[in-house]
Amino acid sequence: MFGNRKFRRVTRTGPVQVGTAYDNRGREKHTAACTAPRCGFSAEYDSRSAAELAARTHRCPAH
Repeated sequence: MFGNRKFRRVTRTGPVQVGTAYDNRGREKHTAACTAPRCGFSAEYDSRSAAELAARTHRCPAH
């Protein structure tokens, strides 16, 4: 990911937040990121449902 993005539709599933933003080419991207300390999980998806699935199935080693 590059720079700062303005995320919208931010939801939380456990320690994972899912947000929607536009990338530098204007395409809509969906990001799932774990907010637990020392976890480091984050991933970017083309569909919101894929990001939400990743958030639901994430098993945080820091928790």
